[in-house]
Amino acid sequence: MAANKPINAFYAQSGGVTAVINTSACGVIETARRASQKNPQSIGKVFAGRNGIIGALAEDLIDTSLESDEDIARLRHTPGGAFGSCRYKLKSLEEHRAQYERLIDVFRAHDIGYFFYNGGGDSMDTAWKVSQLSEKLGYPLVCVGIPKTVDNDLPHTDTCPGFGSVAKYVATSMREAGYDVASMAKTSTKIFVLEVMGRHAGWITAACGLASEAEGEPPHILLLPEIPFDEARFLARVADCVKRYDYCTIAVSEGLHDAAGNFISDMGGKDAFGHAQLGGVGQIVAQLIKDRLGYKYHWALADYLQRSARHIASKTDTDQAYALGQAAVELALAGRNAVMPGIVRLADAPYRWEIGVADLKDIANIERKMPRDFISDDGFQITKKCRDYLAPLIEGEDYPPYRGGLPDYIRLKNISIPQKLAAFKA
Repeated sequence: MAANKPINAFYAQSGGVTAVINTSACGVIETARRASQKNPQSIGKVFAGRNGIIGALAEDLIDTSLESDEDIARLRHTPGGAFGSCRYKLKSLEEHRAQYERLIDVFRAHDIGYFFYNGGGDSMDTAWKVSQLSEKLGYPLVCVGIPKTVDNDLPHTDTCPGFGSVAKYVATSMREAGYDVASMAKTSTKIFVLEVMGRHAGWITAACGLASEAEGEPPHILLLPEIPFDEARFLARVADCVKRYDYCTIAVSEGLHDAAGNFISDMGGKDAFGHAQLGGVGQIVAQLIKDRLGYKYHWALADYLQRSARHIASKTDTDQAYALGQAAVELALAGRNAVMPGIVRLADAPYRWEIGVADLKDIANIERKMPRDFISDDGFQITKKCRDYLAPLIEGEDYPPYRGGLPDYIRLKNISIPQKLAAFKA
């Protein structure tokens, strides 16, 4: 990079998006702009990768400096991925070095000295590998990961941005659906099943349990990936619930599996990260109840609705998402390389937290599952300890602005900068 020139930054969104990933983007861009105003040499422009890391490989970089301060501020209330995300995992550094070298070539061509990667475990792995290669090549690059995953399964952070808002959405949905089913149970539907995300970790399913505040309130049963599915025990519990309450509501993780580790809903395919393609476990469970017990059912798949529901986002979640984007820039400007800011819990009630820092090498590709003491002895409910952990994460409302009765979200111009390199063939 040329001397006495501002150092530019590259920001990319990765994996499934959330209701608050753009809030972190807002934190990154606004903090970078404030730093540049104080010291024009500290940081230059923030370029965003169009469709995540693919934008870097394709040299398709969005110039965020062309967006007004007002529009960048509106990112804080907008769901989805404002610059486009992707499920694209760079392969091992040893076998596919050319991909990583391409990233460095693009960064060098555009005076990029800061790399911010906003994603989950696979993304932290990529950021770690890029930091390693840049060091080997002698290219000055500061890599900082920004946590994001509705699954809440990253280590070294008390919670992950995106999870609190999903938790609020599914708990609210379960409570509202529970009122509906209870109203009709005498003459109609007795079973309601809500399928939520969670491949190996049942945090979202556990959050559904927040809807219940007293004995007999929905959800009556939680099916978590941490507890192998036992058909006989499950059906007995369903029958007991219907006998006692006249209906039964169930929340189930997409990653529910049997004692042998087989996913109940494995469709046989793989996603772009190499993970088993799952779907439809809610219907499978509901149909099982119908076939064995004869009860009429309804089931719902929260799917994209749970992770995009910005209209009911948790204020705790939005505050933390912004703070982590801000902290990422501050860490980078301080020269902290190959790290990720995270949330450190100081107290449950009243809830207090602060920003901590962890090394990327200690985060990459590690999944944090629910502790056993967060799950009841019978495996069908959450414990008080789990409830105490979850409750603060859904606290507070941070409604977006509305126009014409609907949320008023922003679509940025997303103008790319001129390319300088030859096209890259993966």
